[in-house]
Amino acid sequence: MNGSAAAVVAVALLSGFVEPCKAQDVNPAPRATVPDNGDKSYWVPAAEIVGFDLLLNQYGRHYSGTSDYDVTWSSIRRNLRGPWVTDNDPFKINQFAHPYQGSIYHGAARSAGLSYWEASAYTFAGSVWWEIAGEQTPPARNDQVASGIAGSFLGEPLYRMARLVLTRPSDVPFVWREWAAAAISPSYGFNRLLYGSRFEGAFSDHEPIYYGRLRLGNSRTVGPLGSSASSEVKRNEAQVDFSMDYGLPGKPGYTYDRPFDYFAFRTGLSSANGVEILSTRGSLFATDYALGEDYRGLWGLYGSYDYIAPQIFHVSGTAVSLGTTGQWWATQDLALQGSVMAGIGYAAASTSHPSADDRNYHYGLAPRLAASFRLIAGARASFDIDAQSYFLGRITNRAAGRDDVARVDAAITWRVQGRHAIGVKYSWSHRNTGNDAIAAGGLRTLTGVGIYYTLLGLDTFGTVDWREASTR
Repeated sequence: MNGSAAAVVAVALLSGFVEPCKAQDVNPAPRATVPDNGDKSYWVPAAEIVGFDLLLNQYGRHYSGTSDYDVTWSSIRRNLRGPWVTDNDPFKINQFAHPYQGSIYHGAARSAGLSYWEASAYTFAGSVWWEIAGEQTPPARNDQVASGIAGSFLGEPLYRMARLVLTRPSDVPFVWREWAAAAISPSYGFNRLLYGSRFEGAFSDHEPIYYGRLRLGNSRTVGPLGSSASSEVKRNEAQVDFSMDYGLPGKPGYTYDRPFDYFAFRTGLSSANGVEILSTRGSLFATDYALGEDYRGLWGLYGSYDYIAPQIFHVSGTAVSLGTTGQWWATQDLALQGSVMAGIGYAAASTSHPSADDRNYHYGLAPRLAASFRLIAGARASFDIDAQSYFLGRITNRAAGRDDVARVDAAITWRVQGRHAIGVKYSWSHRNTGNDAIAAGGLRTLTGVGIYYTLLGLDTFGTVDWREASTR
């Protein structure tokens, strides 16, 4: 599955190559949104999900080296009777592979013309089908959350980014963009291969303003502080990460009536430990608002999926949060964008330094806090900071002990010419747990500083300018 994340990083770059509406191109006249009106099928995704699970089962049966996939009618009847359990398969399988599997279900339904909520129902049902008939082991509630819910939170951004690659003007030949879209959302590419543009009219993205950024560089790791695992940490690591903000607030006429009309997506790879971060958050129920002439935003209920795996611990969570996203023009050329949210999620955290087996972790309901800000100085520079934290063991599963996990990334980016920039990034990964038999009472901190080449999606760093020309 690490290879799949690498493919997403590589080809998601194309959505940054595609030139979207620039800030100065925002149409000041509100327009009616284009309704979704096209062909749809309920049978196509149902057949594809069942067929995908059958193929996945056969692959596991022949190549996994375990008997977990030796499904029989007897095991299906037993799983139908329950009970549902919490399994402890390797962390990367449960918290990364299962959400990606769910995103395949979601993409199959969305690319067959179904709405977000219809696709979410298919994703949830597809996960139930897999838990009952895909494996002979007892069905797992943690896998149902990861595949059935996080799969939709991940699958919708992948589907929309794949659509951007195809629908926005670009100098990249269309045949290459077809392949890129299929790599981002395989089920979308599969349905285009089978049905062409039959279902394309069922979804209109309403021309969002979006901003993508690709970063390539090297980071020097310092720490971990208070940990006996210092000798196991790789000090130098090559890194690549891609991020996108989609549906930035402030464009007149753009609405947030549908789930994920706004979302933020980020994924990062490291030579030290593979997939280091995969994170999505998007509006589920939201509306836009304005404060004066200089602030535009949206607020409401957000859904999020996080997978954060620095070298000293793993944490992952699927959450719903109340929050807001907005942009404020502080001066004529200085803008502040940001999101703040607080909620609760079903999370998992590693209870020791990740081992080869990677099964030593625990689950629980956990409060979640997240904030991200981007201070933009015209077309010259930006300062970004992204922070999120989970607090396990405070509500449920207290026997496992408290587990406070936080991740902060901060970067200064300076545009050199056009969309080419250089940057310096600082990352801070922190875990304080009462459950580990490690030094400093379970305290671990890992910091890193790196220098990066950055390819910008826009030379404005993503600002949206709705102000009248005379006031700029």
